[in-house]
Parts: sequence; C-alpha cells; structure tokens
Amino acid sequence: MAELTTTKLNAESHLLLDQPLLRIPFELSRKNMKTAQRYVERERDQILALLQSTAKDSLNSSSSSSSSSSSDSNLTLESLDSMISRMQGLKRKLEGLHEEEMRIHRASRARIAHLQDLFDVQSLVDVKYDEWSRIRLSRLLVDYLLRSDYSSSAAYLAAEKGIEDLVDVDAFVQCHKIEKSLREGHRTNEALAWCAENRQNLKKAGSALEFELRLQQYIELVRQGNTGGGYGSGGGDVGKLREATGHAKRYLASSGDMELLGRAAGLLAFEIGTEVEPYKSLYSDSRWDHLAHLFLTTHHTLYSLPSRPLLHIALSAGLSALKTPSCHSAYTSSSANASSSTTTVCPICSTELNELARNVPYAHHTKSIVENDPVVLPNGRIYGRERLNSYNEKVGTERGWVRDPVEGVGGERWREEQVRKVFIS
Repeated sequence: MAELTTTKLNAESHLLLDQPLLRIPFELSRKNMKTAQRYVERERDQILALLQSTAKDSLNSSSSSSSSSSSDSNLTLESLDSMISRMQGLKRKLEGLHEEEMRIHRASRARIAHLQDLFDVQSLVDVKYDEWSRIRLSRLLVDYLLRSDYSSSAAYLAAEKGIEDLVDVDAFVQCHKIEKSLREGHRTNEALAWCAENRQNLKKAGSALEFELRLQQYIELVRQGNTGGGYGSGGGDVGKLREATGHAKRYLASSGDMELLGRAAGLLAFEIGTEVEPYKSLYSDSRWDHLAHLFLTTHHTLYSLPSRPLLHIALSAGLSALKTPSCHSAYTSSSANASSSTTTVCPICSTELNELARNVPYAHHTKSIVENDPVVLPNGRIYGRERLNSYNEKVGTERGWVRDPVEGVGGERWREEQVRKVFIS
C-alpha cells in the first residue's frame, strides 16, 4: 500500500509549469481576432463613406444633362471598382488571418491532447509517463534555447522531436527581433508597433513601456539638437530641439509626472557628455539595455511567461529536494569546490548545477540520514565513528590518531581525544 501511494501520479501538481503551454495560444488567438476586427471596422467605415458618396453622385447625375451624366457614370464605375478592390484586399488579409487562426487552433488541440495524456497515466512507474516526461523535457529544452536566442537550434530540436505544435518558436523569434532592435540597433519603431498592437492589455497591466520608449525618442531628438552645444549656445540643431519640445508636449505631458517633465525640460540645456545627474544617465547608452530588459519583462508578463527559463524552474524544484547545508560548504567535497581534492556524484555539488542551486531552499527531510554514532572532527566535518575508524585503519594511520577522509593521507591528523561525539537535536 505504501509503495502504491508513493508511485501514484498527481497530474495537477505536474501542470504547475505548463500554464504558458495554453496561455500563449489563447493570447495569440485573441490578438489575431482583434487584428481582424480592426481590419473589418476600418474597411467598413471607408467603404460605407465611399458608397454614400457614390449613391449621392449617382442621384445627382440622373437629373443632369446627358454629357455630364456620362462623365458621372464613369466616376460611379470607378468608385465601384475602388470598393471592389478594397473588399478584395480585405478578403486577402482575412484569409491570411484565418490561416493563422487555424494554425493556433491546431497547436491548441495538440497541447490539450498532450496534457490529457498525463491524466490518463495512473502511476509514476508507467511506461507512458516516461514517454510523456521525455516530451516535456524536449519542450523545456526548446524553451531554454529560445530564451537564449538560439532560435535555429530550437526549431531543429522541435522538428526532430515532432513537437512543433507544443512550442512557440515564432513568438520568441519576434520577441528577440524587437529586443535586438532596442539593444543593438537603438531603434524604437518595432517596439512601438508592438505596443500599438497590445495597447489595451498594456494599459490594463499598467505598463510603462510605451512611455519609456517615447521618452527615449525625446532624448534622441535632444541629443541631435545638442550636438553642438546646449539650448541657446548657438550650436546644434535648433529645429531638432523644437521638435523635441513638441514631442514632449504630445507624448510626455499626459503622464502628469511633474518631476519627470522637469528633468526632460532640463535636458534641453545640457549637452552630450555632461557629468550632471540625472542628465548623464539619460544620455547614457545603458538606457537602451534598460529598454530591452523592460520589453522582455513586459512581453513575458503579457503572455504569462515566467522571467526565468522553465528548465531552470524545473531544475530548482528538483535540486531543492536534494539540497543540504553541506552542498555549499567550504569543507565539503564538491566538483565546484576548487579546494576539494575529491569529487562527488551529488547533482547539486556538480560544477554545472552548484551555482543554480545556491539560492533554492534546503530539502525538508522527515527522516534522519545521519550515520550511526556520529562524531565531529576539529575541522567541523562529521562522520560515523565506524566509517571513520575503518578509513584510518585502511590508510594505516598511527594508533591513537585520525585523519579526515576528504583531505586524505596528506592532510592534517588529530588525536582521538580531539574527536567529539555529536548529538542530534
């Protein structure tokens, strides 16, 4: 009975990491619908206005002379051709959106089926659970590669494992494209276009991304205007400074932050290279790194993606179940510990995972795994007395003396009287 309880699968707990699996298709479908709605409304308004104008001109032409009637008829036909052309263009756009919607629905069905497979597994020792876990591991690896901007490798892995519908390669590719335009290209156009597409959700979330991008546009205009000196110094491009002032009135004044507006206005009087804060920071190129990081944070929040890779979160959960205080001890044997003369098979003590596990909580053990009759050496290491004595006999330590198994034969030795018994409290 105990074995059955420990191997029983709790599907709900396994799905804690899989919320983005369904959230991203939902957000993409919602965005696709909003785009289609915007296209239809825009074309409807223009075509209705054009139709009313054409109908009015047609009525007027029926009561006019024959010569003007022929001319009006040609204009009416041109208007009808224009309306037909616009409707055909709308049809092509909607067909493209329909294909995208079908792709999203196909991905959603595949993901729901993938999650349903987990609920059909009753035990952790079932072969089907191993198969499901392998697919999940592949998904986590693809997610990690996408976040690290290895899009080609991620797409190849997804294709090789046949999980294209379970990952969001295109969404991350677009995300990193905008991030690079900010961090490396120092451009705001792509990010502002993304903000326009998601303005309603960004407003609900209280995001400051669009405002920060508009502020950066203002800074760049002032930078161009102050190239030859501050405002009123006779140098620089006064036209750019006036353009910056108009930009601030249009996009920044609505913030209502008088302190920020005061700093923005003061930037007009300081040239590039000033050491005066906060204007030095506003001119700094590090602002672009700040904007790129802010965009990534906003993008992941909008699509309910965690800030850290899902692989790291899964590893952290597993490492927490294994971590003990000795894993980051300066005295404990560890592959990540340069002063250690031995190695260990502990995953947390490995070079690859030691740093990742540093901030995760310790494991909660309900049963003691300390060796029988524990004793502590003067250097703080604890061993079972039987194992300690067995080791010293094996290496030929003099009678009445003990050596630390970690330090080996070349390490320091102590008298047996210095070894103290440990009591577990």
